[in-house]
Amino acid sequence: MNKIVNKEYFSANVVKLEVEAPLIARARKAGHFVIVRTGEKGERIPLTITSADVERGTITLVIQAVGKSTRKLCALEAGDYITDVVGPLGKATHIEKFGTVVCCGGGVGVAPLLPIVEAMKKAGNKVITVLAARTKELIILEEQMRQHSDEVIIMTDDGSYGRKGLVTNGVEEVINREKVDLCVTIGPAVMMKFVALLTKKYDLPTIASLNTIMVDGTGMCGACRVTVGGKTKFVCVDGPEFDAHQVDFDEMLMRLSSYKGIE
Repeated sequence: MNKIVNKEYFSANVVKLEVEAPLIARARKAGHFVIVRTGEKGERIPLTITSADVERGTITLVIQAVGKSTRKLCALEAGDYITDVVGPLGKATHIEKFGTVVCCGGGVGVAPLLPIVEAMKKAGNKVITVLAARTKELIILEEQMRQHSDEVIIMTDDGSYGRKGLVTNGVEEVINREKVDLCVTIGPAVMMKFVALLTKKYDLPTIASLNTIMVDGTGMCGACRVTVGGKTKFVCVDGPEFDAHQVDFDEMLMRLSSYKGIE
């Protein structure tokens, strides 16, 4: 059982939870995730660790209420307990000094992008962050991103904040004005697909952090399998980050739609 010590609403359906998990807080690196379960018969949900406080022994998770299980998790309050928090899982982000790195996130994908932005900046990179959402109200963690980025570009579908357009518009603007050495993208699968198509056109190495369905998180169940470079990979143990230009996003999108009727 892991106690929730703080809760904050980013919007009506997006919640930030600070959870007691001292061992995970000490071991976690950028790119790692946990699997949480609410209730003895609850669904297992993978969530990337947004940040960790070793002194407080806590990790921070950002959750969007999209189905029964995430709504149940988001309904918990400070002082309540999450039944299980298992991690850190997956492979950590490969961090080194690449040069100029464009990090682009859409919606709640901005949350797992934050530790990567922070780590890339600490490694000596110039970091340009592109945040995208449908409206101003859905832009999250902007202040924290500005603390660790050389520049932050904000794109909204309706033009209510920043610039009107898609995340790809912001990324392409940067590519056209200066040399970029790496792109990192996290967000809805369809967003990552179009970022990958854009950067492939410019021959720009791109890493995508995939958000597939998971069950056990150890590579045993196969629920998170994806095709990367024509080979089957398991996001929970081989990822979650892969060469975006090698990912079969169409297959991934099809698999992600499997339970939409139930949700």
